[in-house]
Amino acid sequence: MLKQVTIILPSFLRRVLRAYALKAHIREHGCELTRIGRSRNWQLIASPEQINEVINLIEQTNEDSWQWVAKKLKQDNQKLSHQHLLGIAKKNDGITINELVAKTDCTVIEARKVIDEVEWLDE
Repeated sequence: MLKQVTIILPSFLRRVLRAYALKAHIREHGCELTRIGRSRNWQLIASPEQINEVINLIEQTNEDSWQWVAKKLKQDNQKLSHQHLLGIAKKNDGITINELVAKTDCTVIEARKVIDEVEWLDE
């Protein structure tokens, strides 16, 4: 099980147009998006992999107001540890180095180490 990360999104509804659509997309990826008490702030609880999927989804849309969410998620999403990368590579059988780099925002060197390790485990 990957570690869950909590990211605060200040004034989420005021900054985002079509927030209902963005919330639906975020929840489709298995993320938890909730309002913090009675404040304007919202929090996103998800694994680093889910956060990267949400970032990729937002970047593919034409909605300009959603881009700050992607930027905020990129800033606050911590780098994945070797064990997390290994878990992702094991779960996605046959993943390439480029796919792992795109999915997790790790370096090529980190991805090569993980892919090599997964291939050695299979033998």
